[in-house]
Amino acid sequence: MSRGFQNRIRELSQGGRAAALRGGPRGIEKESLRVNPDGSIATTAHPETLGSALTNRYITTDYSEALLEFVTPPEDSPWGVLQFLCDIHQFVYEEIGEELLWAFSMPCSLPEESEIPLACYGDSNIGQMKTVYRRGLGYRYGRYMQVIAGLHFNYSLPDSFWETYSEMEKWTGTLVQRKSDAYFGLVRNVRRLDWLLLYLFGASPIVCKSFTAGKDVDLEELDSDTYIGRYATSLRMSELGYQNTNQAGLQVSANSLDEYVSDLSAAVNTPNPEYMNIGLKRNGLHLQLNANQLQIENEYYSTIRPKRVARSGERPTSALQRGGVEYVELRALDISPFDPVGINQSQIRFLEAFLIYCLLLDSPPIEENEQRDNKFNSATTAKGGRKPGVELRRRGALIPLKTWALEVCDQMTAVCEFLDGGPEGAYTEALGLQMSAVENVDRTPSARLIAELGQTGLPFVPFALQVAQDYRDYFLDLAPEHNGHRSLLISEHTESLQRQRALEEAGDVSFDAFVANYLG
Repeated sequence: MSRGFQNRIRELSQGGRAAALRGGPRGIEKESLRVNPDGSIATTAHPETLGSALTNRYITTDYSEALLEFVTPPEDSPWGVLQFLCDIHQFVYEEIGEELLWAFSMPCSLPEESEIPLACYGDSNIGQMKTVYRRGLGYRYGRYMQVIAGLHFNYSLPDSFWETYSEMEKWTGTLVQRKSDAYFGLVRNVRRLDWLLLYLFGASPIVCKSFTAGKDVDLEELDSDTYIGRYATSLRMSELGYQNTNQAGLQVSANSLDEYVSDLSAAVNTPNPEYMNIGLKRNGLHLQLNANQLQIENEYYSTIRPKRVARSGERPTSALQRGGVEYVELRALDISPFDPVGINQSQIRFLEAFLIYCLLLDSPPIEENEQRDNKFNSATTAKGGRKPGVELRRRGALIPLKTWALEVCDQMTAVCEFLDGGPEGAYTEALGLQMSAVENVDRTPSARLIAELGQTGLPFVPFALQVAQDYRDYFLDLAPEHNGHRSLLISEHTESLQRQRALEEAGDVSFDAFVANYLG
């Protein structure tokens, strides 16, 4: 444990300062693939009864027309954010007929890549731009990778914390600058420790053969339709998924806001020969926004992003330069097939404590050697984190994953006690649950999934369809009055359609000019 961390814990324990840690806004963005009762991807359009995918604040789509994305507003309690997410699920299930929401991160029963429908956002310039961007992702990385589903956890410390922390750290300079520095320290530590999240919450050790498209994979055959990583935690976060080779050479520093913005800006302005071969248009159809390493900043995949809410037409890096970091978006999480909404209160509490821990921990710059170690640790855990005796790299030496994980969890104890207001409470209990999964690998979600599947005697696809059907029944059995946000979701449906029409009627520049202006 670093001395700086010890000092911060000691100072927070004095004079009631720890109370400033409580109540930080948190939100969830959860992707869910719409599928038919046989598990195949739905080819129906985004239901109009859900509103406009372009402008609805709570229900939108990601890459595909079938890949729904549910967005909660910031809430000050784990129960608040979970209830909002539950209400969205209930509302959506009432509008999608016999379709199901796939309850796993990795998709199944995939058609030819060309048959996966791109998300459509209407005829406005911004709507067309979102679709062209997605078309470009398909050409660059393949459409199969784009229908993987995940869950993002958004979090910021309460405003009151920064006043306390500024006093503790004896900050000079502007509060905006120092907050950004602290958040980037958090980001660096998440990059160092994201392997722990893959171990504790990875729930995708199984992949359908259709996803691999006939390629040779270092996996075992589970049944006629699926492969299994015997010790895998998250194939979603392995080289089969988001950690693909296309961005392997792209380095985006988190050592400071300036370096982060500079590296991303360089990537969105540097031509890529492979993408230049794709071209920008074919028979009048826009294939991608540009042929650079990244079309826009959001194309860069990272397990965590520093963020600020952007103004209309403002790029993410411009927003960060304008106002500094406002919150962080944790992106390393698989959907939990054991929870109807893909996450539970205990996990939310652990994630909050983990992010606070990463902020309080010393966070020196990440140099090249450590960066390589971080990538090795994530890849090793994703593909084989449950292997007996598995070792990771720390400061040039090997350390058992279990030893390092227990060290981190032990250090998080003080943070959880601060959040609980004492030595016992919900945050401490949440930490205890995860420590038990470190002690006993069979309690990890990936191991539990394999065990439960084995107990049923079913192939994976019928098993997964039964899970999805059970959750559909669960939400449809809820009484309408149970949905405390129903009126809000209904009004958002109507207003979002109105906002989309207004955007389409207001267009007075060509699409090419609009894109050039945005990228410029």
